Amino acid sequence: MSESVLPDRRNVLITGADTPIGERLARVLISDSRVDQILAVCGGDADLYPLADNSRIKPIQVDLMRSRRVRELLFGPARDEQIHVVVHLAMHRSPRARGSRAHAFNVEALRGIIALAERHPTIERLVLRSDAAVYRSRRDLPVLIGEEHPLNIGVDVPQWVRDRVEADITACVRMGLSRLQIAVLRMAEVLAPGTGSQMFDWLESPVCFRPAGFDPMINLLSLEDATSSLQKAIFSNDDGVFNIPGADTLPLTACIRAWGRLGIPVAEPAMGPLYRLRSRISGHDFRYGINRGRFHFSGVLDGTRARDVLRFVPAYPVDWPVA
Repeated sequence: MSESVLPDRRNVLITGADTPIGERLARVLISDSRVDQILAVCGGDADLYPLADNSRIKPIQVDLMRSRRVRELLFGPARDEQIHVVVHLAMHRSPRARGSRAHAFNVEALRGIIALAERHPTIERLVLRSDAAVYRSRRDLPVLIGEEHPLNIGVDVPQWVRDRVEADITACVRMGLSRLQIAVLRMAEVLAPGTGSQMFDWLESPVCFRPAGFDPMINLLSLEDATSSLQKAIFSNDDGVFNIPGADTLPLTACIRAWGRLGIPVAEPAMGPLYRLRSRISGHDFRYGINRGRFHFSGVLDGTRARDVLRFVPAYPVDWPVA
């Protein structure tokens, strides 16, 4: 474990600041008197999620797939602003992003950031937003998922999941070896537009098909609680892996009703072809192959460690359209 002691007031660099979570986190930190400066690293969605106009936030455009640009970022603006904490949120949200370029953005960029941050004169802490999708869902595994739960590793795992697992492991293997404090937040799915939520995309259809005979319990996180957990991790001095559950745990059929949709059970072998056809016709991002495990078997994150160490407890339920 790192022995670094960070100052009470901290300067923060956010990658993926032009995403719903990054933009909201920047706004939350602006109102936090413990934050002096925010370096907001944007990609290509700055117009969709514009950052607040504030003298304490400095937006900067950086291609994280180019190692030279990342080096210039960390040993240029990040050194000038005396950044203490890096919050890494940048990852392709759509499963359409595949291949070596997607892997470079999802995994190699993080690996480069960690390597450079370990040699940086002011950066002492890295907070990685990971995903509950890294966990394996199977009949013989516990419903309550702790941080030691098996990860979803395998050659047949879709790249959207596989890259998330690799990024998570990339950060975890440096814990105890690096001088950095590294905190990995494995978040429940954030049910909000623009977050890359597979459930949100699935619920966008007036009719939601589900595998007949299965009604697993689903845990979902609000945008407010996602940013609250990141804020608490920024000001913690503890490292390790933390599950971040949401306030909503409910059956899959209840999700459909609460979203005001019609749920239709179908034979499991038809699920994949139905949603491949939907994707081709409408361009939606939901992939049944990514979600097959949790559409069959319940999985709820155990947030005990986040509660005891980070003092995070989910407090904001999802804003369901049908109360």
